[in-house]
Amino acid sequence: MDKKFLYYLIKRVLLAFLTVFLVITITFFFMHAIPGDPFMSEKEVPPQVKEALLEKYGLDKPLWEQYITYLGNALRFDFGVSMRMDGREVMDVILEGFASSATIGFIAAGVALLFGMIFGSIAALHHNKFIDRLIMVVSTAFVAMPSFIVGTLLLWIFCVELRVFPANGREAGGLVLPIVALALYPMAYTIRLTRSSMLDVLGQDYIRTARAKGVAPSKVLFKHALKNAVTPVVTYAGPMIAFILTGSLVVERIFTVPGLGDHFVTSINDRDYTMIMGTTIFLAIIIVVMMLISDILYKLLDPRVDFS
Repeated sequence: MDKKFLYYLIKRVLLAFLTVFLVITITFFFMHAIPGDPFMSEKEVPPQVKEALLEKYGLDKPLWEQYITYLGNALRFDFGVSMRMDGREVMDVILEGFASSATIGFIAAGVALLFGMIFGSIAALHHNKFIDRLIMVVSTAFVAMPSFIVGTLLLWIFCVELRVFPANGREAGGLVLPIVALALYPMAYTIRLTRSSMLDVLGQDYIRTARAKGVAPSKVLFKHALKNAVTPVVTYAGPMIAFILTGSLVVERIFTVPGLGDHFVTSINDRDYTMIMGTTIFLAIIIVVMMLISDILYKLLDPRVDFS
């Protein structure tokens, strides 16, 4: 293995751990800076009961002691017990919800990459023609619209007006619209990225040489051009998957998908400190890991990259 790449890899792993540490620290102190406590409700809780609850969850201890304990547990992926879900382990709730979120997230990522690269290549091959301009106008429109706006529009059009799909993600066919809502923005960005990269590659000397030798256009596209144009797309794939998995929280709420987003929004409304902190840290870890993987893949796909 290249020594420079090994040094870079070690540095990135250490930075990843530092990032997670900072997220844990900031999340912990921000949550404790919020006025009130998780046991506030419309009905007054007797002081004795409240003291017992604070002692049960360790909230009666000094803040620095709570932080040290929580930090040690969080580094072992032990986020404690939910304060609102009948004493369930936070990590169990997260993994249960994440199974559904990951399913629609990875499908949406696959759809975004596949169709993004296809339409981006078509746009590049028909540069400055009608189809190129049409694809760019549509992709720009979807880039400008966040997923929750797209989700609301899809809900209104296909569930309320046309009644093609169910509005509830728990019903048969109910995951189609959430997947589309999550895929449109990254697909539009992938189109623009693929088009730009493809145009750059198609202008290279070796592509012109291949065309001059009479190589079939399809072979020029798939064997020579797309292979080199795909590197920036793969680099974007890591952050894109992290974006989809974290951005799915609001979309899941719109379509009533029983995923991590539903638990997260509910925990915010209920002031479930342990659930909020655990979910935030878990999602931060996903982002950090996906960024690290994309950096490694970038080097593997393009050995010319110099990390010095």
